[in-house]
Amino acid sequence: MAGTVFSRSCIVLCLLIHTALSQDCSQPCDCPAESPLCPVGTSLVLDGCSCCKVCARQAGEPCSLLEPCDHHKDLYCDYGVLSDTETGICMAQEGQTCDLGGVIYRSGETFQPNCKHHCVCMNGEIGCVPTCASNIRLPSPDCPYPRRVQIPGKCCEEWVCDQIPQEDTFQSAMAAYKDPFGPDVQPESARDNCIVQTTDWSECSATCGMGVSSRVTNDNEQCQLERQTRMCMIRPCNAELEKDIKRGKKCVRTPKSQRGMRFELSGCQSVRLYKPKFCGVCTDGRCCTPHATITAEVEFRCPEGDFFRKKMMFIKTCSCHHDCPRENDIFLASNSRRMIGDYDNDM
Repeated sequence: MAGTVFSRSCIVLCLLIHTALSQDCSQPCDCPAESPLCPVGTSLVLDGCSCCKVCARQAGEPCSLLEPCDHHKDLYCDYGVLSDTETGICMAQEGQTCDLGGVIYRSGETFQPNCKHHCVCMNGEIGCVPTCASNIRLPSPDCPYPRRVQIPGKCCEEWVCDQIPQEDTFQSAMAAYKDPFGPDVQPESARDNCIVQTTDWSECSATCGMGVSSRVTNDNEQCQLERQTRMCMIRPCNAELEKDIKRGKKCVRTPKSQRGMRFELSGCQSVRLYKPKFCGVCTDGRCCTPHATITAEVEFRCPEGDFFRKKMMFIKTCSCHHDCPRENDIFLASNSRRMIGDYDNDM
């Protein structure tokens, strides 16, 4: 009996020692060869010892020193919720809630408004990523007229092949090849035999703060239609632009930042300082949106020490008008003002 009690005591003591060591940053790093594959919408972050990359814990999930919360979503580990001092619960920082279709979401909360989008509320702003593939199928000899169709019982549209063109040619893929040699002769390069086609950039997904804009183009070596994205910021949130309106005027159209600023994206900051132009505001009900823009790459540095580059929209001029996008319209289905003079720039 005494031996059994002694064995159980040893097991409990070993577990306690293992737990203590697992939470101790003095131990050498022992990370797997490959980083874990995180679910959609979950950040890959360094653990609390700045040692190994792990999938960040989400709101309401247990957290610890080695299993940190997703700081990109302003989550923190609250150790006062559980009696175990080494384990807490991921909680959201105090921030503005989000209202989508009458449903209120807390800051840091993730949700799925429909089967095609996975979204997160971040201090009053909603960001979404698509759950359906956005691949484009080009016409080919065995599939001359591809088009997307909705399959009953399935969320995402799928490609089908027609042998004759449909009346609705908008759903068909853009014709991207000319074939003067006939089907038996292969060109040396797809790009040499490519008709380049590029759509306009879409509206920015946010009326203030960081958003996303996209377009479709086949301007690449494979002449394959692809969706390109760029970050965009029409104006900072909580900016008091009305004070810049001159006496006798109703709008400030394109104000410029007077001080250098760093762009922030998912907890990471731009390496360089920028003095960008923004779109202003009006006092007569009009809104100001980008009219002429350029696209340039911006390098970001994250707290974990990682670097990445993102294309970003830089505003040259704005126009003020009554055709205003709806507030918090994350899917941007209604507003499509055309921007002119946009081109890539390496800055």
